[in-house]
Amino acid sequence: MHTQGLLAQVAEQLGRPVPEELAAALRQVPRHLFLPETVGVRDGQGGYRPINRSTAPEEWMAAAYADQTLVTQFIDDLPSSSASMPSIVLRMLQLSQVTTPEGTRQQPFRAMELGTGTGFNAALLCALLGQGAVTTVELDPVLAEQGEQNLTAAGYAPTLVQADAAQGHSGSAPYAWVLATFSVDRVPPAWIVQTAPGGRIVTPWTSAWCCYGTLALTVSPSGTAQGHFHDFASFMPMRRPGSGQEIENSASAQTAPFEEAKSATALSPWAVAGGDLDAEFRLGLTVPGAFFSWDTTGEHAPVRLRVEDTTSTSWATVDYDGTHTCEFTVTQAGPRHLWNEIADAYASWENNDRLAVGRYGLTVHADGAHPPWLDSPDHPLA
Repeated sequence: MHTQGLLAQVAEQLGRPVPEELAAALRQVPRHLFLPETVGVRDGQGGYRPINRSTAPEEWMAAAYADQTLVTQFIDDLPSSSASMPSIVLRMLQLSQVTTPEGTRQQPFRAMELGTGTGFNAALLCALLGQGAVTTVELDPVLAEQGEQNLTAAGYAPTLVQADAAQGHSGSAPYAWVLATFSVDRVPPAWIVQTAPGGRIVTPWTSAWCCYGTLALTVSPSGTAQGHFHDFASFMPMRRPGSGQEIENSASAQTAPFEEAKSATALSPWAVAGGDLDAEFRLGLTVPGAFFSWDTTGEHAPVRLRVEDTTSTSWATVDYDGTHTCEFTVTQAGPRHLWNEIADAYASWENNDRLAVGRYGLTVHADGAHPPWLDSPDHPLA
């Protein structure tokens, strides 16, 4: 009964019935077996509200079978692992083409999941492919142990490796399908090396500016991979050994001893950092390393957008004086004129039909280059 309700929610989210092969896998893998005693749900105020299975069993079970993200681990009071929305999980499985007809499936018949987490996605892969075909890799030893316990309790025993997901797992390679459950800003070379020609890599995407989108790549016999972005999913970034996340933003860039240049701009800071995902995705692709934060304390201006750079000591601020919405004060310094780059990239996006995320693609070369393109590799994106 719970799964049928979840399938109805997923179908509504997808705008179409759930493909039968995926629906059968979802019926076979009870989601509640892969959740901890306490899960976190959004509280509507930017935080999370805990729900405990022992003290609120009905609410906990309702959350388990709702099409929503549930936080399953916190580090320093910040979410560090979660159970993704089932509709997102199924969309990624579809993009990987795991559900293609059996006679036309890519050989070899093996899949690698990166980021075991609760084990739920690995269990779905086992239901679709057979547990002998599935390898799942988890960096966090606590999550690896818990994921293995969950999988065992549900009756599945894929190959589970506690290791750095960026390195994949060569012991079971090559793979026909590689799926990540976290976001990356570059595709690790090991994933491509370990994917068979014609195989698929599906991973959520992030940039310093915008964490959004899903990239689906096909690996060629030459060792390159290319494919389109898709306009869904926002996942936590990949964690690496010894650090909390893959992208580490500079906290002290504004103290660098560079001469400050002041100017004015008609471009609203909310246009580039106010939640327009199509615009922010484009900026993330074309202004590498730039990230932003908002200052509403009033210490410097009623509202300040602060822009910094992960690759140098450049910085910029854009101040709103609380009155004028047609002109804003810009201050910038460092080897990069960050606001100029952002304004140019935004103007290019705005003057070219405000292109959606799904129009962009990426090619990953063996030498590590990641050139983005528009519609096809024949139209590179500056």
